[in-house]
Amino acid sequence: MAEGEASYQVFAVSDGTGGTAERVIRAALTQFEKNVGVLRFGEVRTVEQVRAIVRQASRTRALIVHTLVTAELRQAMFDEGRRHHVETLDLMGPLLGRLSDLLEVSPLARPGLYGLEGYSRRIEAVDFALRHDDGRHLEELDQAEIVLVGVSRTGKTPLSIYLAYRGWLVGNVPIVLDLEPPGVLFRLPREQVIGLNVEAGRLTRLRQTRAMRMRGAARNYADPGYVREEVRYARQVFRRGGWREVSMTSKPIEEAAAEIVALVGRQRGK
Repeated sequence: MAEGEASYQVFAVSDGTGGTAERVIRAALTQFEKNVGVLRFGEVRTVEQVRAIVRQASRTRALIVHTLVTAELRQAMFDEGRRHHVETLDLMGPLLGRLSDLLEVSPLARPGLYGLEGYSRRIEAVDFALRHDDGRHLEELDQAEIVLVGVSRTGKTPLSIYLAYRGWLVGNVPIVLDLEPPGVLFRLPREQVIGLNVEAGRLTRLRQTRAMRMRGAARNYADPGYVREEVRYARQVFRRGGWREVSMTSKPIEEAAAEIVALVGRQRGK
């Protein structure tokens, strides 16, 4: 059955994107074996919008769950809900009240700050990752929260971008056989540097595939013996720096990113 044909409906209403309210609703719904449609209403900034949503909920007997931050809109939602016999659940108001008491300051009551802050952080992090890709701007590497190191084709760049989209400031630096790594790496906190390794046979196949598409590749780029030496040298460097390692052999980026965040976060917790 399509979501619009669900037996029950819940409205996720917000003066921001509505993503937070929807995620909370869907998390709660996992505990019920019922077909429930979730409709999101974002950018709700006026009392008129609130009234229209409540009237729609009244027609479909929907429950409204909202994260409105302005007192006026929360009150309007409460009043309109009572007027039209619609159940409304305020996720934000009680929390804002408790925090206001604790912090002894009134909330800003500015809609969309959570989503805007997260978006701005991601933009900043992606820009940082691009600027500090492949060993560029080493003099700024101390600003990074995570630094990925490894030989070519170990997934440093895509992993950096993925982590950046999750809000982390990430740089990456290549390890080249018999070339001393940049000294700045050894001056960084050890827990911030993560060595990426790939099983030599797997790495050779990756490079052979790329070499067929890439002109001007070094003659030994995909040579099995050379690749084995590169992998061995990289692991020596990792041990010398005291850096934790993450295997990228047959591992999706999402899984590797979660492992890295767990390592960095665990160390920060200590």
